[in-house]
Amino acid sequence: MRNTVMMLNYPLKKALPCIVRIRKNRFSTIFIYVVILGLLSITTSAQENKEWPCFHCIDRSNKSTESDLLKKWPEEGPKLLWSVAGLGEGYSSVAIANGFVFTAGKKENQTYVFAYDLKGKLIWEKPNGQSWSTTMSWAKTYTGPRSTPTYNDGVVYHLGETGRLTAFDHKTGTEIWFINLQEKFDAQIPEYGYSESVLVDGDYLYCNPVGEKAFMVCLNKKDGKQIWANTEISGVAGYSSPVLMNFDGYNQIINMSSNCVYGVDTRTGNLLWSMKFEGQQSLNNTDPIVHDEYVFVSSGYGKGCMLIKLLASGKTIIPEMVWQTELMDNHHGGVILLDEHLYGAGHNSRGWFCLDFLTGKELWKSRGKGSLVFADNMLYLLEENGLMKLVTASHEKYDEVSLFEVPDGGRGMHWAHPVVCGGRLYIRHTDKLFAYDIKNQ
Repeated sequence: MRNTVMMLNYPLKKALPCIVRIRKNRFSTIFIYVVILGLLSITTSAQENKEWPCFHCIDRSNKSTESDLLKKWPEEGPKLLWSVAGLGEGYSSVAIANGFVFTAGKKENQTYVFAYDLKGKLIWEKPNGQSWSTTMSWAKTYTGPRSTPTYNDGVVYHLGETGRLTAFDHKTGTEIWFINLQEKFDAQIPEYGYSESVLVDGDYLYCNPVGEKAFMVCLNKKDGKQIWANTEISGVAGYSSPVLMNFDGYNQIINMSSNCVYGVDTRTGNLLWSMKFEGQQSLNNTDPIVHDEYVFVSSGYGKGCMLIKLLASGKTIIPEMVWQTELMDNHHGGVILLDEHLYGAGHNSRGWFCLDFLTGKELWKSRGKGSLVFADNMLYLLEENGLMKLVTASHEKYDEVSLFEVPDGGRGMHWAHPVVCGGRLYIRHTDKLFAYDIKNQ
C-alpha cells in the first residue's frame, strides 16, 4: 500500500507544472481544483485503505506497516468491537481487502469460505469441498481448514483440505472456477490435509498438489489452466506456504517439502536448487523467510532452524549453509525478521526466542509458544492457550507490556495466526472471530 501511495503522489507533483502552464485558459482555475482534489482524494483513499489480502500479508513478511497503535492495553484488554460465531472448526486466519474479511471453517464435514463486512456482518458463505478427517487419536481436534483465503483483483482463492482449489467472486461468493488437485495431478491427500495458503503474483497462482503429475504448479489465476508443472521436488507435503524471492536475476518460488527447502523458477517451473532439511516427523510447517541472498527455514520437533546463503554460479544457484541450531524449532506459529533479528517460538526448545539473523546466536528467550504478528514496533504474541501478549520488538530483552485472555471459541489450541489491520487486532479461535480496537485514541 505504501508503494501505491508513492505512485499516486508522484503524478501529482509532476502534473502541477503542467497545470500552471494552462492558467491562461478561462477554465484553468476550476480545472486545477478538480485535478488536485481528485488526486488528493485518491491518495487519501489509498492511505486509509488498510488491507491484509492473504496469509502473512502480500509480501508474506507478516509485518504490518500501520502506526499510531496502542503501546499498552487496559488490564481487561483492548476494546472488543465485535465477534462472530458460526465458523465451525478450523485454523484458517483472516484476509482483509476491499472492505471484506475472509476466512474459512468446517461445518458438518464440509469446508466453507466466509466473507464478512468490517462490522462483522456475514455477506456470504460458500462450500469448498469435503473437510479433512482422521482416525489418528491425537489429531481428532486438528480438523477444519487451515488454509487462509487469498484475495487478488476482486477474486478470493481458497484451497480446501481435500484438494479443491476454488476462485470466488469476492462480493457475491459466486464460483468462477475450480479444480480438484487430486484428480488433475494424480495426488493423494496429505496426511494432515492440504494446508498451504496459495500465492498469487501477477496473472499467476502457485500451489503444491504434491502429485505424480506435479509437485508444484503454476496456474492462470483467471481460469485455473496450467502454465507449468514441476515434478523434480523430493519428499511429500511439508505444509508450509510459498514465498517469492528475487535473487541475481532469478525470480523464484521458495518453499519446503517434507525433506528439503527448494527454489523454483517462476517462469519455467524448473528446479533451481534444493537443500536437505528434514526433522524427526518430516513436517516443515513454517514458511521460509527470504532476505537479500539469504533463505531462513525452521522446523519443529527438535529440528531447529538454519540460514542458507545462495551463490550464483553461471546458470546455476548453489545453496550453502551459514549456520544451524536446535534453538527456535518453530512448530507452525511463524517467524518474523526485523532489522537482522529473528523472532518466533520453539517447539522442543519451548519458548519465545530472539536470534541474530546472520549468526543464529540467542539474544533472549522467554517462556511460551504460539503464533505472532508485528505492527508499530510491537510484537503481538498469541499463546496456544489463548493468552494474547503485547511485547516490545527489541532484540535487547523480552519486554512484555500487556496481556489479556482471548474468549474461548471451541475445542482445540489457539493456532490460527493473529492479524493487525486497519487499527484492529483480529483473533480467530475455532468457531469464533474477534475484532479488537487497538488504535491509539
